Amino acid sequence: MKYLASLARALAEAQATPVKRADPQGIDVSDYQPDIDWTTVVDNGISFVYIKATEGTSYISPTFSSQYTGATDAGLIRGGYHFAHPDESDGETQANYFLAHGGGWSADGITLPGALDIEYNPDGAECYGLTASEMVIWIEDFSNTYEVATGRQVALHFSPAYPVIYTTTDWWSTCTGNSASFANNNPLWIADWSSTLGALPAGWAYTSFWQYADSGPNPGDADLWNGDTNGLRACVTCY
Repeated sequence: MKYLASLARALAEAQATPVKRADPQGIDVSDYQPDIDWTTVVDNGISFVYIKATEGTSYISPTFSSQYTGATDAGLIRGGYHFAHPDESDGETQANYFLAHGGGWSADGITLPGALDIEYNPDGAECYGLTASEMVIWIEDFSNTYEVATGRQVALHFSPAYPVIYTTTDWWSTCTGNSASFANNNPLWIADWSSTLGALPAGWAYTSFWQYADSGPNPGDADLWNGDTNGLRACVTCY
């Protein structure tokens, strides 16, 4: 059973172009937010958080462990994300690095699937020196490696756990040729800092997560889950 097929059944209210709603709200944070008052974050209505775990194959966030523990203790649904550097090593290598340093998934009801942050190169060529076809292969290698490591056996059925893909429509169109190859398996987390959501990358009928602002009353970036709280909780258990 494909992940998105399960998710679609859990998301009766899902829309292709959602407007911002009050709930469920989330944030994503990194070592740029080293000291977070998680009690205040929860009091502000935040339901979930993505936390940067790794980057490339040489960087482990020094704040990941404390942030992950703090979010867990505060009762938040949480998960880790990996900032990709396709110019440094292949997708399989980086997926394994992510998995070894906080990026795993477990069926505990509070762990979001790991996320692949694949976007603009902060210090080099926009597409990391890869062609569109090479980039698609890189992402496939990362995604398949993650799925093999985190998928689980449910009765007689193997339930795959593919990573969430974080990206922008512009980068995806430019650097993957607007590939539609991932929409059947990988939930989408779109970055679009706007009051209403614009066009999505090819293949995805809707986004599961929406990063709609790079700042707000809480630490880090501001995110929304496209659905209700029950749908969010289903996301962590429907694999």
